[in-house]
Amino acid sequence: MKFPYGIADFYKIISNGYFYCDRSHMIPAIEENGDSLLFIRPRRFGKSLLLSMLENYYDVARKEEFERLFGNLAIAKNPTPLHNRYFILKWDFSCVNPMGTALDIQKSLHEHINDCIRSFSMMYEYLLPETIQIHPENAISSLRSLLDVVRKTSCRVFLLIDEYDNFANEVMMKVQTGRDSYEALVYEEGPLKTLFKAVKSLSGSFGIDKTFITGVSPVVMSDLTSGYNIAVNMYLEPEFNSLCGFTQEECENAVYTEAESCGLSKTEAKEAVNQMRIWYNGYCFALNTEQRIYNPTLVLYFLRHFQKSCAYPANMLDANLSMDQAKLEYISRIHKGAQMILDIANHDSIFLNSLLSDRFGIREMLSDISRDKRFLASFLYYFGVLTHGGRTRAGELRLNVPNLVMRGLYVDRIQRMLLPEPELRDSGIQAARSLYAEGDIA
Repeated sequence: MKFPYGIADFYKIISNGYFYCDRSHMIPAIEENGDSLLFIRPRRFGKSLLLSMLENYYDVARKEEFERLFGNLAIAKNPTPLHNRYFILKWDFSCVNPMGTALDIQKSLHEHINDCIRSFSMMYEYLLPETIQIHPENAISSLRSLLDVVRKTSCRVFLLIDEYDNFANEVMMKVQTGRDSYEALVYEEGPLKTLFKAVKSLSGSFGIDKTFITGVSPVVMSDLTSGYNIAVNMYLEPEFNSLCGFTQEECENAVYTEAESCGLSKTEAKEAVNQMRIWYNGYCFALNTEQRIYNPTLVLYFLRHFQKSCAYPANMLDANLSMDQAKLEYISRIHKGAQMILDIANHDSIFLNSLLSDRFGIREMLSDISRDKRFLASFLYYFGVLTHGGRTRAGELRLNVPNLVMRGLYVDRIQRMLLPEPELRDSGIQAARSLYAEGDIA
C-alpha cells in the first residue's frame, strides 16, 4: 500500500492508487443537510481531503472521469443527481497572510480570492460565454463578475472554503497585540465580515447554489454573526462523526496488512495495533455515539514508518501536531486556565453541567467574566485537546483527553508552567531519570 501522508488531493490519491478510506457514502446525507454547511474539526484531521473529494464529485469539468474516480467507491452504486453539475470555486484561507495590519491582511485576502477567480476562469474557459473581469483592488467585484458570467450558463457555483478561520485564528492567538487587528477583520465593515455578507447576498438565484465551509472552531463564525447567519452547523451530528478521521477497523486492517508483509507474528501485529490505539485513538465529535475516531495525519505517519521499518516510530508524536501546544499555552496564560490544565492532567477528564458552547467570539475569549469553565473546556474541545466522553449518571457532560499524544502536550505545558527556565526543565528531567532508572531518591 502507498500511504498519502501530507497529500490532500483526492484526484492524485485515486489516480495513483494511494490508501484511501471511503467517505463518499455520506454525500447524500451532506446534501440533505442543507445548501450552506459549516463543518468543524481540529487541525490536520482530513478536512482538506474531504473538500477535495466533494470538488471532484460535483465538478462539471470532471464529468467524463466520474467512473474512473468514483467507480470503486460506495457512491458509484447510487450517485446523487447533482454529481458533476457545478462550477467549483474554491478558497483556502490558510493561504492568506495573517501578518501586518488589518489593511495588509485585507489586501492578502483579496489577492487570494482574485487568484482563485483567475484559476476558475482558466479552468472553465471553454464553458463560459464571456470573460470574467478581475478587479485587483476589490475581489468582491471580481466575484460578482464571475457570477454574472455563470448565470448565462446552465450550471451554478459550488463554493468550497477551506480553513475559513485560519488567518483570523492566527491573529486572534496573539491575544493582546492581535485584538485590535482581529476586531478590525470581523466586526462592523471589516473585510472578512464584508466578504461573508457578499457570499450570503449572492447565494441562491444569484449564482452561488451551495457552500461548504471547513474550519477549526466556531469562534470566527460567531463573530461574523449577521454577516453570515445561513450556515447549518453539521459538525456535532452523530452521522458525521467519522466524516473525517479513520475508524478502528480501518486502522487495524492497514496495520495487519503491513504486519503480514513484514512477516510479523499475530502477537507483534496486535501489539502494533494496541500502540496505535493508545497513542492516536479517542476522538468523538458527537454526544449520541460511542464511535471513536483516529487522527488521520498521525495514523499515516505511523503507517509509513511501520511499512519502512516493520516497527512503530520511536517518537509517536508527529512534529506537525506539536503546534497544538499553542492552544494550551493560550489557556495557561488566562485566569484559572493553568489550574484547569493541571486538573485535566491529573484526572484525564473534566465535567460540565451544561452543553458545550457553540457560539462564542473574541470578546468572550478576552473577557475574564465570560471565560468560565464551560468556555475554557469548549475552546479545548474545538481545537482537539479534549473530546466527548459521554455523560455521567448525574447527567454531567464528560470531556476527556483523547489519547496519549494529547496527554503528552498537557504534560509538556505543565513542565513549562512550573519550570519556565529551560535549564530548570533539563535539571528536572535528569532528576526524574535518576529516580526511575537508578532509584536515586535524593
